[in-house]
Amino acid sequence: MSIPLVDIWRRINSSELHPWVLFGRGTVVILKQPKADLGRQAVELMKEWGPVTAGTPAGDFDVIKLLEDSGWLVTCHHPDILTYVGPEEVEGSNNSEVFIGLTGRSKRDQDARELNILHIEYDTD
Repeated sequence: MSIPLVDIWRRINSSELHPWVLFGRGTVVILKQPKADLGRQAVELMKEWGPVTAGTPAGDFDVIKLLEDSGWLVTCHHPDILTYVGPEEVEGSNNSEVFIGLTGRSKRDQDARELNILHIEYDTD
């Protein structure tokens, strides 16, 4: 990825007043009711809401095209969990919204299984 994920998410969340936690494959958990241990709180949310189960709301998603940054956000059944999909991840392939959404959903599922925190953003001033 040409631009580091942290920088991409800082731009995406530039108006966000809540802390957020970035996982290894590009999924962010926004913590609107933060607790003392932000990492632990985000991990618990990812354990519960991140894994994909086909045929359930956990498999549903929407795709949001980013205007300022190239790429997309893929939503899930929890409003505060979003996954970034960069253009290089779908370059040369079928870059339909369904393909982008499936890519983001897969990344979220991997993040929920690996639980590898890359960054915690808590000072948003």
